[in-house]
Amino acid sequence: MKFSLEHIGAVRRTARLLSALVVIVLAARSAAAEDDLKARATWAPLKPAEVKARVDAWLAEETVADDARAQLDLLWAEEALPSNPEQLLEHVSATVARVRPETRPLVDLCEQPVAPAPLPEFAFLGDEGLSSFVRNNLRLLYGRWLAQRELYDESLEQLAGLTAEDVVDPASLLFYQSVAHHRLLNKDECLPTITKLLENDKAIPQRYAALAKLMAADIKPLEIDSLDEIARLMGDIRRRLNFGRAGAKVRKQEDDVIAKLDKMIEDLEKQAQQQQSASSAGANTQSAQPAQDSAPLGGTGDGNIDPRNLSGSSDWGKLPFKEREKALQQISKELPDHYREAIEAYFQKLAQDGSR
Repeated sequence: MKFSLEHIGAVRRTARLLSALVVIVLAARSAAAEDDLKARATWAPLKPAEVKARVDAWLAEETVADDARAQLDLLWAEEALPSNPEQLLEHVSATVARVRPETRPLVDLCEQPVAPAPLPEFAFLGDEGLSSFVRNNLRLLYGRWLAQRELYDESLEQLAGLTAEDVVDPASLLFYQSVAHHRLLNKDECLPTITKLLENDKAIPQRYAALAKLMAADIKPLEIDSLDEIARLMGDIRRRLNFGRAGAKVRKQEDDVIAKLDKMIEDLEKQAQQQQSASSAGANTQSAQPAQDSAPLGGTGDGNIDPRNLSGSSDWGKLPFKEREKALQQISKELPDHYREAIEAYFQKLAQDGSR
């Protein structure tokens, strides 16, 4: 069958049209899927204009002198607004410090590289008479600064109860809540917070998304009473001691670590005893040539055997010292350095207490 050039051209145009339609359909489906994903997110980052609107609403409730208001208008001019949410939080904090002088010490502290000891108290953070807009965002600013200086308990104290709707930088709120929970081994609180943060993983700072995924992968397999948990607890104790803290909480953590290691060693000793028992039983069993099927066997015995007490009351006793040392060495064999450090710290603690 022969086709004219016009017919061939028409077929080609039709094919190109169909290809274009396929691309349009696929693009529409992709956009719909993305919109559906966004619809499932329970929070969204704020745009600079939205933050400015919140600031304006708060300023409308405050008594601000005309000259000060003119300076604030310049500070919040469209061309002066940072696009970075973290910088927007600092922009808000600087504005609050100008309008509310009592908040200036906190804002100034959050510009310092080192945390003083003891930390100052800021009573206004709990003052219900102060605007929630001010309190919530200053708590976020302070909690972020505390977490960056490894003061995770204090950071969580400031960030507790805050939601994404309460602050101008919800990504930082969720991220630093996750960081503090992760470092304090609060697995049940850490993972849901990370999940919430990653609802907008394309819209948050890239480092937030990357670190959040690493934290989730790191803490998800963590098991209670594992050597991994013990090593992390030892690291947290070391962190607290570096801040000069040796109070009741640290002492309780140390006692918990000792108890966990005691249990682990006891379990290992029981396992070694069971292996020793099985080895002894095997050595006492004499192998013989198996009897042929259906062949009568000789012997004049009455068929009875001497009973042997194999009940749990049989006391194998403690392993000899050398065997115990060998069993303990098995705990840290081929483990990362920080695990071996936890074991060594355990024995140092025992030596100091004279409990062994």
